[in-house]
Amino acid sequence: MNKNIIIIGGTRGIGLSIANKFLHEKNIVHIISRNAIPKIEEDLLRKFSGNVFFYKCDATLVDELSSVRKDILKNSNNIIDKVICNVGNGSGSNKYIQDSQEWNKSWQTNFNSPIFSARIFLDDLKKSKGVLLFITSIAAFEDLGAPISYSVAKSAIESYSKVLARRLGPDVRVNTVAPGNIFFEGGTWDAKLKDNPAAVKKMIESQVPMKRFGKPEEVAELVSFICSDKASFITGACFIIDGGQTKTLK
Repeated sequence: MNKNIIIIGGTRGIGLSIANKFLHEKNIVHIISRNAIPKIEEDLLRKFSGNVFFYKCDATLVDELSSVRKDILKNSNNIIDKVICNVGNGSGSNKYIQDSQEWNKSWQTNFNSPIFSARIFLDDLKKSKGVLLFITSIAAFEDLGAPISYSVAKSAIESYSKVLARRLGPDVRVNTVAPGNIFFEGGTWDAKLKDNPAAVKKMIESQVPMKRFGKPEEVAELVSFICSDKASFITGACFIIDGGQTKTLK
């Protein structure tokens, strides 16, 4: 396909699976991550030499994103075709009123980061008639016990994407993918399973009709389709991938 694809948050879990999917499809993938993971980077560089680039950047800082954009343009012949915002952190307390420090920290990661990413790369996407995709969460739609700041931020991104889609069509397609409980080593559910396997198993079996965790690769397959020409009439949409867990009609 040879498209230039930016993945913001692409060195572990869902983001890493998305990167692998696009690389196997012969695209050029630019991975932005706050922290370098040498083993992951070395592995991808060995397998996809010349088609994968890494950039260290804190996506909550708009100046850093702006600087990284210049480096990406140098490595992509000034063409950016698709941007996938996969930054998020659902950790925090379950207080119904969070203190300002906790709220602001969560909001900065889960709302500001994707907003800044859109701000920095939208002109490039308009030029290429590209695709902007946000990875959100089913916590945006229902109270599932996630921190309130996380749920509200993800819900706000859902609203933001809908508005962008209406205002940017037909030049840029804007969609979201809202995963449910996705398991990967070193992830949140890996830690919860180790801490209380009986409780986690009971929750999955009672709340998820498919009675299992989702896989990052399953999310990557969906993302690949939404970003492809096969989905050329799809914009302003949210795709939930949660094994049937959410109950509210969307």
